[in-house]
Amino acid sequence: MARATRKTPSKPGGGKAASGKAPAKRTARKTAAKRGPAAGEAVIPLPDRDTTFSLYRQMLLIRRFEEKAGQMYGMGLIGGFCHLYIGQEAVVVGLQSVKEPQDPVITSYRDHGHMLACGIDPKAVMAELTGRAGGLSKGKGGSMHMFSREKGFYGGHGIVGAQVPLGTGLAFAQKYQQTNGVSLTYFGDGSANQGQVYESFNMAELWRLPVLYVIENNQYAMGTAVRRASAQAELFRRGESFNVPGKPVDGMDVLAVREAGREALDFIRGGNGPMILEMKTYRYRGHSMSDPAKYRSKEEVNRMRAEHDPIDQLKKRMLAEGMADEAALKEVDREVKAVVSEAAEYAQNCPEPDPSELYTDVLIDA
Repeated sequence: MARATRKTPSKPGGGKAASGKAPAKRTARKTAAKRGPAAGEAVIPLPDRDTTFSLYRQMLLIRRFEEKAGQMYGMGLIGGFCHLYIGQEAVVVGLQSVKEPQDPVITSYRDHGHMLACGIDPKAVMAELTGRAGGLSKGKGGSMHMFSREKGFYGGHGIVGAQVPLGTGLAFAQKYQQTNGVSLTYFGDGSANQGQVYESFNMAELWRLPVLYVIENNQYAMGTAVRRASAQAELFRRGESFNVPGKPVDGMDVLAVREAGREALDFIRGGNGPMILEMKTYRYRGHSMSDPAKYRSKEEVNRMRAEHDPIDQLKKRMLAEGMADEAALKEVDREVKAVVSEAAEYAQNCPEPDPSELYTDVLIDA
């Protein structure tokens, strides 16, 4: 029996993600992804006041939390690896704002922001960073290994790309159990060349699994620019050979992320199988706290902060359109800082795990 033709959402310009046409001639390389509407493009309207304030608060919470985590790392209160999410807040906040409660989430080791966006208590996250018993994984996982089944968050994973087949498995579970859920599987541009990623694409398309692959392209992976490491730098095209549609998104604009996320989730939830969203974003700090980030200039980072910061962009819209005044936004900042300070204090006063915890949660193969 012939297989039904798959519906594919339109890409910018009206084309399809997997058109089957011969590739166009290579154009001149661009140093930065397009961000913001061009002349003549429609500006995405702000949602209602409560939703807009929620988006702003969530991004600000992640920003202040990560700033505090970086400070505590410098003080020696956080050990091991610590990968901050500063600059990328619009990606997870925008997508989490349009997901359904039954949609599981899985990501890489840059996971603090994802946990906060899932509604996990900041105190439990910070306590885990400091290795305390009150942490999300009882102080035994640290920055890269946190889970919350209650919130549908299936980890932070330290092995590059390992979460992609796991996220595909979560999608299989949603389909098998008929939950109508979609697995939100986040990974970075540095993971995009992993073989297990393509095995996942192939399986997800064959079985029409409900999975949204979110590539958080922060331009540099560990420290190498995307175009120096990837022959095909348009990462949203990576699923074309498997008939998986993809779309590039301005990952510095929380409203653009919301709109693209809603469209993708509706498409997948309609039984059409997987889809890829390439979030073109930017991290302000190094790959981890031990990375001096000398592979890029301070001018480049400062320009991104000044022109494309996701929090500032939304703040300017709220002020310009009369949705908020400076006093209201300062109050949100005070509230967020109080939450983060409380989390830091809790983490520092929480006891360390009892030595007996060394022998719990360990799988022994008899």
